[in-house]
Amino acid sequence: MNIILIGIGQSLRGDDAAGLVAVQLWQDAHPVTAQQIRVEIAENPGVGLLNLLEGTEVAILVDAVQSGAPPGTLHCLTEKELATFLDGADSAHGWGIAETLALGRVIHPERMPGQMVIIGIEIGQIEMGERLSPKVAAVLPETVQLIQGKIKALIG
Repeated sequence: MNIILIGIGQSLRGDDAAGLVAVQLWQDAHPVTAQQIRVEIAENPGVGLLNLLEGTEVAILVDAVQSGAPPGTLHCLTEKELATFLDGADSAHGWGIAETLALGRVIHPERMPGQMVIIGIEIGQIEMGERLSPKVAAVLPETVQLIQGKIKALIG
């Protein structure tokens, strides 16, 4: 099975780096599993995300989200749930992943993964030059376990 794991975010904007850091931590903690799939770190990918997804059967995206839940809350969503979940929420990336995925399904549906999982890490602050907030940093070990569980369920 052709699986991609993508960490999305902006490394210099506080909690917005959560997706990037979570995927890097997962890769360090599970090097054998990481060799069995494709892993990408995507700083502010915009519509370039579509190029990363092309040719994959399953995509797991890990990104910071801002839905109004307490910082550090983990969300595990399907692609269909993402648009409803983020309705009215702002993306720290400008053009968010929900819009990008919807665009991909319209212009090149045959190139999009058949299955997609979005792991969202609720953010608190996205100030330029700041580190991860304590509440977001505290949930990263649980995020790593969630990523590993999803991948293990897919590859057996």
